[in-house]
Amino acid sequence: MDIKEQVRLQFGANAAHYANSPLHAQGDDLKLLAAWVKQEQPAHALDIATGGGHASLVLAEHAGQLTALDMTAEMLKQTEALLKARGYDKVRYVQGDAEALGFAAETFDLVACRIAAHHFPHPEAFIQESARVLQPGGSFLLLDNVAPESDPLDALYNEIEKKRDPSHYRAWKKTEWIRRVELAGLRVEQLLQSRKTFVFQAWCERMNVPVLIRDELEAYISGWPQEQQEQLGVTVEDGRLISFQGDYMLLKARKA
Repeated sequence: MDIKEQVRLQFGANAAHYANSPLHAQGDDLKLLAAWVKQEQPAHALDIATGGGHASLVLAEHAGQLTALDMTAEMLKQTEALLKARGYDKVRYVQGDAEALGFAAETFDLVACRIAAHHFPHPEAFIQESARVLQPGGSFLLLDNVAPESDPLDALYNEIEKKRDPSHYRAWKKTEWIRRVELAGLRVEQLLQSRKTFVFQAWCERMNVPVLIRDELEAYISGWPQEQQEQLGVTVEDGRLISFQGDYMLLKARKA
């Protein structure tokens, strides 16, 4: 089974979990996204891999038109239900691939993608396609989990993400994303990085992780050397893993 089919299966089965996830439905990154979109006032925005629709909800408030795209039909249904419940009934919903967008060149003046790019097996294609469908002067907004710049920590972080979610392809380093964005002809205007806390049980529940794998993950993370636990913000109380931390990137770029 290829990674894209795994994405469809994993997120199709767990669409409601993501739609109702506080980590996805709330957060300072959504506030910054709203500020960026309000500043841009796009005529036609595209939300790539809309997921539970939380970014689309922000975009719909400030964009003249909105197209919400996702590979998974169940996720699109969650997005449509959320936006219609908030009174946004003029949104186009498209089932499609982030790496092969079925839109004409220069269709949108804003393209956004939030908490999804770590599932894309060909990130260069995703960035190139995003740049292609952007109008000159249009903005590209990428918000996602990123790997630590340290190679050993990068490997550890991606290992546990992959074990928890087989559809996880790779969280890339911030520097790797910057290089791809610039190679696609986009100019980085703003770049912020923050730490995100993953509550272990909720992190597992979002993907309905089997108990056996959940126990293996807890034992593995709890058994890391002290230095690695400190670097990845691991919290253990009374012998149980409570949470760990990862890095999060918010990038805004513009097409010349």
